[in-house]
Amino acid sequence: MLRDIIITQKRELESKFLERYVERNIDYSLFNNDLIKVIIGPRRAGKSFLGIHYLKNTNNFGYLNFDDERILEIKNYDEIITNIDAIYGNPKTLLFDEIQNLPNWELFVNRLHRNGRNLIVTGSNSKMLSKELATHLTGRHIPVIVFPFSFAEFIMMDRIEFTETEKNTKLYDYLQYGGFPEPLIKRIDVKNYLSILFNAILYKDIISRYSIRYPAQLDVVASYLISNIAKEYSYNTLSKITKINNIRTIEKYINYLEEAFIFFKVNRFSFKLKEQLTYNKKIYCIDNGLIYSKAISYTKNRGQLLENVVAIVLKKQELNGKLRFYFWKNQQGEEVDFVVQQGNTIGWLIQVCYDITNLETLEREKRSLLKASKELSCNNVIILNCEVEKEEIFQWYGNRVTIRFIPLWKWLIKFG
Repeated sequence: MLRDIIITQKRELESKFLERYVERNIDYSLFNNDLIKVIIGPRRAGKSFLGIHYLKNTNNFGYLNFDDERILEIKNYDEIITNIDAIYGNPKTLLFDEIQNLPNWELFVNRLHRNGRNLIVTGSNSKMLSKELATHLTGRHIPVIVFPFSFAEFIMMDRIEFTETEKNTKLYDYLQYGGFPEPLIKRIDVKNYLSILFNAILYKDIISRYSIRYPAQLDVVASYLISNIAKEYSYNTLSKITKINNIRTIEKYINYLEEAFIFFKVNRFSFKLKEQLTYNKKIYCIDNGLIYSKAISYTKNRGQLLENVVAIVLKKQELNGKLRFYFWKNQQGEEVDFVVQQGNTIGWLIQVCYDITNLETLEREKRSLLKASKELSCNNVIILNCEVEKEEIFQWYGNRVTIRFIPLWKWLIKFG
């Protein structure tokens, strides 16, 4: 059985070599070392294609996708290597897809690495970024983070040089359809594709993996969150809305949804860690296309969609260890969308504003930024918007603060 599975997957791999590949904005030099390469990110974000693209330039490799329940029935893992060696001719380099499905995979991979194999593994569970994994692999691995297409990759997909006006127009498509590669490249129905993918992630990566007794409860929590992107939530509020009385169950469901790379939460900023943990949090989605496909009351709220895209960029950089980020809110309820911390310093304050022609809204956003700037001693202050690029200088309680207005498409290309 295993031999037949490997042969079938080998044929599928060879056909994928012929499919179009869009270069990803990552450091490809990460692959040029003897460490175990752990490619991590959401399902269908392009992890496998990244690994396969690398293999195209490798003469001696083997491949196995563990997203097949029949493989998981195998108890003797030596059978896996014996069959791969027979079919691929004792390959030095191995690509293992969706490795998180294999029980105790860390021990298996670690043993192969000690035996001189060059390992590339992909996984769709954020636990693979944890300190626990670093312990299992005893410092022998390097993480490679892959999200759905960034805006820069989204534009590059068309292989066309766009003017600034055209880039801004393309941004509106990106805000709605997101960046999952397959439906965009193959021009298939994005909404249907991502709706099916969302449900598959819930079942495969959460319900099945964690033996969820009441799947309908998980679905209710996921539906509420994706319909309330960029909004605060508390476990008590979610309990009342979803009718799930056990707050611990709700907390567990949200953690599962984060592990599966569907959502991520952002803490409210405080200099005191205890306060950060007790404050309400905000919820964001890993890709705008999922919001378009699954939000119950999707009404093209472009402000929240803009904010979600910025949060995705910051989250990826956070996972790569470049920064930490939060939202800011004072006792008067005034807010700043993102506080970006680099090391021990507050590096940026970012406000995301769709319609800066509304003077009342604009004044409110600027006032919040200026107050946060004084409280956090940060003068790198930005308003991301749709079109305007300029600077405004303010004298605020003895501080000279320059607010920079930056078109979102331009910021995304630079930082995304």
